[in-house]
Amino acid sequence: MDRQKFVPHPMTRRNLLRGAGAGSLGLMPVPAWARTMVDFHVPGGPSTRPITTAYPQKGPMVLQRSSPPWLETPFEVFDKGVFTPNDQHYVSWHWATFPSEIDVDAFRLTVRGHVNQTLSLSLNDILRGLPRVELAAVSQCAGASRLYVQPRVAGAQWANGSMSNALWTGVRLRDVLDRAGVKPGARVVRFGGLDEAVMPGAPKFLKSLDLDHARDGEVMIAFAMNGEQLPLLNGFPLKLVVPGWCAVYWIKMLNDIEVLDKPDDNYWTTTGYRMPDTPHGTVKPGQTGYKLVPVTRILPRSFVTNIKSGDTVKAGAPTATRGISFGGDCGVARVDLSIDGGQSWRPARLGDDEGKYGFRQWQTEVTVPSSGPQSIMVRCTNTNNETQPTFPVWNPAGYMFNTIETTHVIAA
Repeated sequence: MDRQKFVPHPMTRRNLLRGAGAGSLGLMPVPAWARTMVDFHVPGGPSTRPITTAYPQKGPMVLQRSSPPWLETPFEVFDKGVFTPNDQHYVSWHWATFPSEIDVDAFRLTVRGHVNQTLSLSLNDILRGLPRVELAAVSQCAGASRLYVQPRVAGAQWANGSMSNALWTGVRLRDVLDRAGVKPGARVVRFGGLDEAVMPGAPKFLKSLDLDHARDGEVMIAFAMNGEQLPLLNGFPLKLVVPGWCAVYWIKMLNDIEVLDKPDDNYWTTTGYRMPDTPHGTVKPGQTGYKLVPVTRILPRSFVTNIKSGDTVKAGAPTATRGISFGGDCGVARVDLSIDGGQSWRPARLGDDEGKYGFRQWQTEVTVPSSGPQSIMVRCTNTNNETQPTFPVWNPAGYMFNTIETTHVIAA
């Protein structure tokens, strides 16, 4: 995808869903939704999903759940380029109560708490009153690829499509905080969006960052992706972008920023989204007695995108092989492939570097020496010298799965 210059649309009231209210996002009978079905062929439970085209501003997507909408990017999209098209950028919401239309004239972003002055910023204040920045970054769900965790665990049964890469346009969070004036003693910045808890007493979805992280100059408030206005389902009008960290921190429909002078004690910080404090976050099923820590940064991963499991390749002949990789919270140093079960590895050629937090394409040729079932393994090593593990990652929540991917083919 070519980078496009972003030109802001006129700030007038609009219904982004073009008449589709929240009720129209509910589950309909499968024949009305599905152009086709996709089967991920995973043991341990159901693994068939419909492909839906029913959501506004979205093309064909894998339907995980309708309320709140969980839409997965079809994996073949990742073979087309490093930037995921906006209409196939994956979608995940915690609550189903987000608005189906935004009055852009009335919308305000509030900055409050331990600051010198409370701010109420309009979209025009943000679009035209602050320096604009761009950054390529992968947004990936903490539960990405949970479908492949064995034995299966509870939670959204995402395959490998709960991730997307975009060129984000917006303003630095640091510049917004500086305009409010952070008081001495500030420790944490907490973020909330327009979605509200469904039931009384349920915790509003909030996430926070330590002040130094929030002010690092990379965390941004985005109003555009891939040179176009944010789709409503991906967080229009404003989305917090925390490059290198799980999408759980990327608050959609961001409208509230609160600076705290004490640790954040909300449920989603103290209890939700936590994983074992062990190497690779891995424990044995049934194991107890380990410490839990918050899910934070994403980890290196790499995928073959032009060959899928079950495909036939020619034995003894070079087969063009390509894919995508990302380093997580830093860049990609190398991508290696193995066709002998991981006994030996050979490097792939890396494509252009669009930014250390984004997808990076790679390509090579592999030659499987004999006919019959064969496997192609691919692994990423990032610039912090962190490599994907060969063993299966497992924890009770299915978080941060990044085991080396294996594509099973038939050589003939």
